[in-house]
Parts: sequence; structure tokens; C-alpha cells
Amino acid sequence: MRSNRRLRWAAIPIAIAFTVILAGCTQAELHGFMPGFIEGEKSVTNHAETTATLWTTSWIVLLGVGVLTWGLIIWAIVVYRRRKGQTGLPAQLRYNMPIEIFYTVVPLILVIGMFAFTARDQNEIETQYSDSEADAVIEVYAKQWSWDFVYDNAVDGKQVWSSGQQAIEAEDGSIDQDALPTLYLPVDSKIKIALNSRDVAHSFWVIDFLYKKDMFPGKTNYMSFETQREGTYAGKCAELCGEYHSMMLFNVKIVSQAEYEAHLADLANAGHVGDYGADYDRNHNMPDDKKSSFQKSEEGE
Repeated sequence: MRSNRRLRWAAIPIAIAFTVILAGCTQAELHGFMPGFIEGEKSVTNHAETTATLWTTSWIVLLGVGVLTWGLIIWAIVVYRRRKGQTGLPAQLRYNMPIEIFYTVVPLILVIGMFAFTARDQNEIETQYSDSEADAVIEVYAKQWSWDFVYDNAVDGKQVWSSGQQAIEAEDGSIDQDALPTLYLPVDSKIKIALNSRDVAHSFWVIDFLYKKDMFPGKTNYMSFETQREGTYAGKCAELCGEYHSMMLFNVKIVSQAEYEAHLADLANAGHVGDYGADYDRNHNMPDDKKSSFQKSEEGE
């Protein structure tokens, strides 16, 4: 009789787990409720699926560990509770070798496994295109508190650029999206982005890309990906960078090749042609070999 009661208690967490699994998953659930996924359509970039899969699989494994742990805790609470009329201490055990091996080996396997899969996916995501492999090479400059976008070899082999201003919040709390700096990218293309900071530490985060990377003065970081779905995607700085950090917003528009080239032509026609890179950085306290010619000229060097 006692054995049947124990089996019923053990079956509860197992039944709950199977109920969740058999309930079926929507597109959002399959990707761990991460942003950027639409039913029946590709992810925004080729890396978003990898990131979401790692996230969801990790949570499934951790949920399994949690269910097992909760089940064992409930089992111990119910089965080995003090009954009415019982006195004294329960039987004491010095050690249980099988259990000790279990709770040593299994966590070790979990940690090694999660590290291995994370390292594999990180290696894939962090593999950068060369300039010749990329369909578009773009330099992004973060600054307090906005963004500059420089498109390399865009029009007649020259750079074209756009310079942004920080977002301004209206009295009702809304933001004029059309006034935000906007990075244009062609769809179904290999993109290489060079990330730089003109002043302090920032972080380039496009939410639906499921990816962000820090930007440091005097150091260039890179990110490479392939665009897969047209649309407008929100971006922001993800590193506290000063008073108006929350207003350091931008948009990314993934468009057709024709619309992308038209945007570059518009920038060229507006006179935004030529080098708009490190010469316009604000820092003047960097080592001499890191200073731009503009900084040196201002210092009279």
C-alpha cells in the first residue's frame, strides 16, 4: 500500500512534464518567446535561429533538471515525513555511493554539454566575412547619444554616410521614428559591420537580431551575418553611456537591393560623400598611435 502511494507521488511531476510537452508549441514557444520570429517566415538573420535554438534547448534541459529536483524534494517531504506517534530520529546514513556518484557525474555532464554547444554556436556566429566575401561593408560609429553609418565602396567606389541625432521624446512619451538614424541593409546579402565608438563604451543591439556587441574607443569590433527578411527593426545602445543613454535609439531597415542602392544614391546626392570615420572621434586622451589625423591637427601636432 505504501509503495503504491509513493508511485502516485512520483508520477505527479512526470505527468506535468508530459502535459506541457504534448500540449503543442506555437512558433513563439518553439523559439522560447524570443522576438523577431513570424509564423511561416524566415528569421531576420541567419544567426537568429541558432541563438533561439540554443536558448530554447537550454531551458528544456534546465526544466528537466528542475522537474527532477522538485520531484525528489516533494518525494522526500511526503514519503519521509514524521507520522503521528513517531518519536526519535529517523535512521541515519553516513553515505550512499550511487547517489553521490549520480549528483557528481550528472551535473558535470550538463555543464560540459552546455559549454560545448554554446562554444559551437558562438564560433559560428563570431566567424567574420572578409571584405571580399561581404556584399556590403558598413562602419557604425556610436557617439553620445546617437549613431553614424558609413557605407564603404558604396557609390563609385567612395564612402557615403549618414549622421544621426539622439531621439527626442514628446510630451506624451512617444518617439518620432522617422527622425531616428536608420541603417539600411540589402536583403539576402552577406553583411559585415565594423563597430567603433567616438567617445565612451557603447553597445550595438538590434533586438530582433538576437545579438549585440560592445563598442570601445580605440578598438574595432566586428559582426557578420546574412539578412533574410525585409522589415524595419528597432535598435538601441545596450551599454550605460551617460545622461541620454535611453535616447540612443536607431532603426535598421532591411530592404530590396534596388531600394538599398536608391538610399545610397540619395546620400550621395545630399553631399554625404567621403571619409566620415575616425577623424571625427571625440577622444583626445588616447595613445598617439591611436589618434586620428583630425585629433592630431587640433592638438597642433
